[in-house]
Amino acid sequence: MTTGQDRAAQPETGPEEDERLPTLAEQMADQLGGWRGLVESSIPVVVFVVANIVGELRPAVIAAVAVALATAGLRLAQRRPVRHAINGLFGIAIGAAIAWRTGDERDFYLPGILYGIGYGLALLLSAVIRQPLVGWIWSVLVAKGRAEWRDDPRLVRTFTGLTVLWGVVWLAKVGVQAGLYLAHQDTALGVARLALGYPPYALLLLITVWTVRRATRQAQPAALPGA
Repeated sequence: MTTGQDRAAQPETGPEEDERLPTLAEQMADQLGGWRGLVESSIPVVVFVVANIVGELRPAVIAAVAVALATAGLRLAQRRPVRHAINGLFGIAIGAAIAWRTGDERDFYLPGILYGIGYGLALLLSAVIRQPLVGWIWSVLVAKGRAEWRDDPRLVRTFTGLTVLWGVVWLAKVGVQAGLYLAHQDTALGVARLALGYPPYALLLLITVWTVRRATRQAQPAALPGA
């Protein structure tokens, strides 16, 4: 139907590509808002942890809400969706409501501990059934919804190993926090929430990005002879 010259002149994204319906993963990527959305939804929680360590529950909640509202205001000024800032408020509300009801500040961290246990187990289970969760998260946040890695055994093994790594580290983090929770070490629990939050997360991200890019570069030369 088209000549070789026409195909050479055709842009990478043609009209058919623009008109196709987005996949479920691509829709999820849009809803999450990428890395900025995830970071912004986490900032109010960090503010709460710090304020709760140096103060009391009520000022901590007020400070966290104020930061979330400021983030939402900034997004409005930039004409961006505010749902990612609201996510931070939702996470705070659950922990704060439990702590307020029980009168025990350490209960603010209980939902996060339970979530961490569930997330760590889900990571390991996904690796066992050969549907590595890190691979699917990569598709959503990095690959704009594409999941071609499922057709590459090398990348499937890479994402499976990374998923196991994430699951083990996640359960180890939660194990420390759960031990401090059971020991009624409120201040230490808040410090652990911060210390075991972004630093291990950033390290895991660095390892993941480096490993996936290395595996991708190794896979590309193998595809050249068949091109």
